[in-house]
Amino acid sequence: MYSRGRSEEATGKALKRNGKRDRVVLATKVHGAMDDDPNAQGNTRRHIIEQCEASLRRLQTDWIDLYQIHRPDSSIPIDETLRALDDLIRAGKVRYIGTSTYAAWQLVESLWVSKELGLNRFVCEQPPYHLLDRRIERELVPFAQTYGFGIIPWSPLAGGFLTGKYERGGERPADSRYAQLQPGGRNVLTEEAFNVLDMVQAMAEQKNATPSQIALAWCKGQPGITSPIIGPRTMEQLEDNLGALDVQITDSDREQLDTVTPQGRAVVPYYEADFGPQLARVLI
Repeated sequence: MYSRGRSEEATGKALKRNGKRDRVVLATKVHGAMDDDPNAQGNTRRHIIEQCEASLRRLQTDWIDLYQIHRPDSSIPIDETLRALDDLIRAGKVRYIGTSTYAAWQLVESLWVSKELGLNRFVCEQPPYHLLDRRIERELVPFAQTYGFGIIPWSPLAGGFLTGKYERGGERPADSRYAQLQPGGRNVLTEEAFNVLDMVQAMAEQKNATPSQIALAWCKGQPGITSPIIGPRTMEQLEDNLGALDVQITDSDREQLDTVTPQGRAVVPYYEADFGPQLARVLI
């Protein structure tokens, strides 16, 4: 089973145990392949509706608060995707809809289609954003601030790199995300990346914090950011991440970090999306 399915099952059991479903904002995604059936993937109407029903069963709930399209899909017209999502909202199975790793122009197109067809619109975007990849500051952040989108970045710790677990020339932990080169042969453990980490670690010492807390505090305080998404695997990691709420990043700190990680640029590129052009045209 696709890993999202296992995560949903675990979450469903936890929600059932604590009996506080009404107090939880529950979000999940659709897009990825669930098995080897070519119809069980992508942003088609069939896949979206089938997987929403499957997610509801696994989560043991009647509704999903935020249902997100995990990646753009240039082979499917955006109106097909939005019509399916709108039907789910009108049926009471989904309350809000969002996206992940979309380009600003794709979101503008989605707003136009929603307006033209009278459909519910996307309300938030989940992009990759951290001190090693700040490209969303060019267009996506200004777009979100202009059109009222929430931004909930994924991987604010750069896949664990900004925790300080990697060292120059050191062995890569066998169970780490970067034990091997990333897809496409990308090496994220570059000298430029370690220069950023050096400054993060120095700042952490000054503030009696951890590198993770500095990176998260920086991310959550950036213009246009609603909240970074954390992914702790242990209670210790969760408590460390939550400690970022007590860390203050000043304007001077931000300027200092800008010297090693320039605004709007990527020290290491993390984008993994289909940014177009749109192959399937919207017919309105």
